Amino acid sequence: MASPPLSSRKVRSGSLENIIIWWLADTLPIGIFKRLPTLYHRINRYRFRIFERPVMVKETSKAKARRDAEGFFKTPYFRGQGIDVGYGGDLVVPNCRGWDIEHGDAQDLAGIPDASFDFVYSSHVLEHLDDPARAIRNWWRVLKPGGYLILYLPERDMFERKRTLPSTACLDHKHYFLLDRDDPPDTIGIIPLMNRNLSGVEVVYTRTCDAGYDPKIPINLLWDAEYSIELVAKKSETGLPSPVQP
Repeated sequence: MASPPLSSRKVRSGSLENIIIWWLADTLPIGIFKRLPTLYHRINRYRFRIFERPVMVKETSKAKARRDAEGFFKTPYFRGQGIDVGYGGDLVVPNCRGWDIEHGDAQDLAGIPDASFDFVYSSHVLEHLDDPARAIRNWWRVLKPGGYLILYLPERDMFERKRTLPSTACLDHKHYFLLDRDDPPDTIGIIPLMNRNLSGVEVVYTRTCDAGYDPKIPINLLWDAEYSIELVAKKSETGLPSPVQP
């Protein structure tokens, strides 16, 4: 199946930057393109300290209509002030700050005090990080007691459609994710990961999001589809451990 023309992509993306990225993916030799994510992030580390980030239509925006219809934003999960880690110009709700490469390493959130936010949100970020365990420990660290960690991750069998790295869907992916089980060497179960690294945690909501998804269509052509795990975990008011279950 041929790729959609750039004019069609523009309507779907809402961002010139997205169009450029897709065009490069279509035209550059794979040996060159696979080095672009590292270069792109290094440039952005300095670029967005000077220039404002463009608004990007990414995975968070693709989930918005479904979340609106379900009343997801009216739940307690998004009350108060939050932080959207790795937001990439696609902020989940107005009452949160965006954190990305220009602010520092997403694995550390250096400079952010403990218990600073009522909610921590992250979409399609953990799979790009060298150490997801370190990342969720620090995301949990900056969350207030009683607050919510909201994760949105590519589900391996829908997005990757294979068990082992390298990813053919996104060359910068360092890990795959399933909801409730590890599958070595490359797949991490997000609930087992939380069990191993967090205390005072209760998983209050999980689902596999597949709006618009069709397994017969190549993943790079599913422009508007969801293919993700959505999980919300609540941090105990007391800090005492709770069983982590789906």
